[in-house]
Amino acid sequence: MKDQKERLKIGISACFLHPDPTRAVFAKKTLQYIEQSMAHWVMSTGALPVMIPSPAGDSAQGEPHFEDYANWLDGLVLHGGADVWPGSYGETPIEERWSGDRLRDEYEQALVRAFVAAGKPVLGVCRGLQLINVAFGGTLYQDIGTQRPESLVHRDADRYDHNFHQLEIVPETRLQDLLAGAQSCKINSIHHQGIKDLAEGFVVEARCPDDGMIEAIRHTGPSYIAAVQWHPEFHRPELDTLDDTPVLNDFLDAARAAKLETEK
Repeated sequence: MKDQKERLKIGISACFLHPDPTRAVFAKKTLQYIEQSMAHWVMSTGALPVMIPSPAGDSAQGEPHFEDYANWLDGLVLHGGADVWPGSYGETPIEERWSGDRLRDEYEQALVRAFVAAGKPVLGVCRGLQLINVAFGGTLYQDIGTQRPESLVHRDADRYDHNFHQLEIVPETRLQDLLAGAQSCKINSIHHQGIKDLAEGFVVEARCPDDGMIEAIRHTGPSYIAAVQWHPEFHRPELDTLDDTPVLNDFLDAARAAKLETEK
């Protein structure tokens, strides 16, 4: 059994379920939660997953701020969920149903700023990739099917995590090094939004070979900020999908290095 002092503590950003007046039980409740699959993916290596709640804003009570979590934790994972609000990248929603979650955008962008400032690595998954791109000045397709009708179907509600396509990894990238021994490049695809304009300071590490949609990005500066559009936590060997373990291990290695640096 690992010594508790040796275990990495990995923050996971929360999904928000806002009050819903059409459901009596949730008419006045706001829920914050993480998906079990993401927690189990982080736990698979022995790391401790910690959900980071959004602050209530009552500093008089001495509540912790994002900087407190960034200083205490060893890394940050941004996972899937609601659309990114188009206003976050200077656009108006094409349709009301694509308005996204403005509050979650603001919360996660603040988390990214805090962890980067603390020298801690950040890994984005699905929405996490989109949020990172927007946080650093990039833009998104609000709906791939509408704005890129010639593209592949990247989200099939009926097939959900059984909707797959191949991955084309960009040569001479960190991702190519990590996945050099991969037996399969088939990934799940569960998103209807995607990167339109790449944020400055980032490089593309993978694309969908069928339509060129960006599937993975990485920051080119000293900060460890990487993201993938698919869901590595949904990997199932029996479906011959990409084994993403090297991606997780690389992120955790960066978290371990940051932890050692802060302990000096």
